[in-house]
Amino acid sequence: MDFDCHIEKIANEFAIAGKFIEGAEINSGHINATYMAAFETEGGLRHRYILQRINEKVFKEPLAVMRNVEMVTRHINSKVMRVKRDIGGQTLNLYPARKGGSYVAGAGGGIWRCYNFIEGCRTYEIVENTRQAYQAAHAFGAFQDLVSDIPLEGIEETIPDFHNTPKRYERLMSVVESDFCGRVAGVKAELDFIKKRQPLVSRLVDLSCESLLPNRVTHNDTKINNVMMDVDTDEAVCVIDLDTVMPGLSLYDFGDLVRTAVSPAAEDERDLSKVSVRMPMFEALAEGYIDACNCLCDEELDNLAFAGVLISLETGIRFLTDHLEGDVYFKVKRNGQNLDRARTQLKLVEQLERKQGEMEVFVNRLAKARR
Repeated sequence: MDFDCHIEKIANEFAIAGKFIEGAEINSGHINATYMAAFETEGGLRHRYILQRINEKVFKEPLAVMRNVEMVTRHINSKVMRVKRDIGGQTLNLYPARKGGSYVAGAGGGIWRCYNFIEGCRTYEIVENTRQAYQAAHAFGAFQDLVSDIPLEGIEETIPDFHNTPKRYERLMSVVESDFCGRVAGVKAELDFIKKRQPLVSRLVDLSCESLLPNRVTHNDTKINNVMMDVDTDEAVCVIDLDTVMPGLSLYDFGDLVRTAVSPAAEDERDLSKVSVRMPMFEALAEGYIDACNCLCDEELDNLAFAGVLISLETGIRFLTDHLEGDVYFKVKRNGQNLDRARTQLKLVEQLERKQGEMEVFVNRLAKARR
């Protein structure tokens, strides 16, 4: 079966009006396979949709993922409708399957779902200016605020210990011990860097265990490219990629936003001299997130500046672990790409540590004004 026929067959399983015209793969994201499907109605109007197959190697319980996504999208859309009266394509919506439910099982296996294609928008891999940084942070802060009243018992943990940094560290050490792919000898410097920062890995987990940080419904993948921006105004329109919505800490979300936005370097940049911390970007992120997220407690505000350090370290650990295991989790397009990603993250940790005091002063000023 050729590509278009395969996409057409999947697309026609959903309650989409019109006739399938064409399909195309969307090359973004490390995990799921994502496609665009275009349909034309009898009146000649064309509409585009997003088809996505959930990666079952990553998400062992894809139906639990779908239940979480359904609950969150329904909850957010309900709140937006109360305010705007018209969703107007500005939120993420699941299209129902013709046979019922919000997903279909593909002929070759796998769980597929269909979203609206949000027109007039784009995503960025690298933040280009402080307006984009503020808008992205405001969008994720608003997302956190919108889902803050969803009961935690209604959201399933689809990837256990996803942001449990101590367990990520332990997993790396276990993989190093086995050295299944024979790659440990080439990463001694990276391992030494990580081992020196072992005392940092349990900081937020410990605060959570002491009930000083509240568990919330969190996005857990707050990369800048998971915010749709208006192509003309750079205004944030919609938060996307809800597969990792789970109970967690808001600091993980803010930390991942810092990780992906403050440096001008690409995630797999080989020239580490390009990795730096742009303080105006951090300031815009902190301001946008705090402006939009009214539910943050004092302990969360006190740890915002540290969050980027921790999540950059954790992500570096994850990339390095995957490299040592043979690149089984994150998609790679070339040999050594996960190692390059790990090195970029660890360089960012070093740069963030140098700016730690300056970041804390700025966040404290914002927090004091809010209190």
